[in-house]
Amino acid sequence: MPVRQDLCGKVLVITLDREKKRNAIDPEMAVGISAALDRLDDDEDIWVGVITGGDSVFCAGSDLKDGAQARTERGGEYGIIRRRRVKPLIAAVEGPALGGGFEIALACDLIVASTTARFALPETQRGVVATSGALFRAIRALPIHVAKQLLITQEGLTAERAFQLGLVSHVTEPGDALRRAQVLADEICRSAPVAVRQTLAAIASQYEEADERGWKATARAITAVKASDDMAEGIAAFFERRAPQWRGR
Repeated sequence: MPVRQDLCGKVLVITLDREKKRNAIDPEMAVGISAALDRLDDDEDIWVGVITGGDSVFCAGSDLKDGAQARTERGGEYGIIRRRRVKPLIAAVEGPALGGGFEIALACDLIVASTTARFALPETQRGVVATSGALFRAIRALPIHVAKQLLITQEGLTAERAFQLGLVSHVTEPGDALRRAQVLADEICRSAPVAVRQTLAAIASQYEEADERGWKATARAITAVKASDDMAEGIAAFFERRAPQWRGR
């Protein structure tokens, strides 16, 4: 299976396990992520979730062949992006978290990253835009000009820089992000679960209208990009492994 579940006490560890494809999300992976998060949401004996991608890569985003279909009814894109969660979810990031991979991390409540982590949103380099929440979650999580730079260039953030900006809660040595995330999860488990869930629910409720506006703005951007020559050129250039020749229309 491309997604593994491991229960450690009251903590569910969800591992993206498609390393040869850099954990790029396809429909099967989206279903696996969604099933794991359904378990987190619905099992009263599980209090915290941790999502990770292994030691070399967190997630490279959508599988370009059929990633557009990688969504579920309950979770939306990747089975996670539009999910209404009530329990805390921590991203444990080793290696690249690119495009949709970064957007998965942004959909979590906390992020732990090793020094090998890199966060980037390279979509515009391919003639497209970030479609899974980054157009509004990045500007919420980061200073506006840093978020803009990420969204319109291929420059990324190191774990240390992300920590300095408040995006990442803890930076670890390589290979230690999951262990530190589990320590953080155990710390959360020492709090009353009802109080934790109500705290997160109260925070989420304050962003509901902003999220709705964010999804509408994202949809408008997607529609405009899909009608452009640049999108077709960007995708063709990616598969042909050449520099794109943008036309600006």
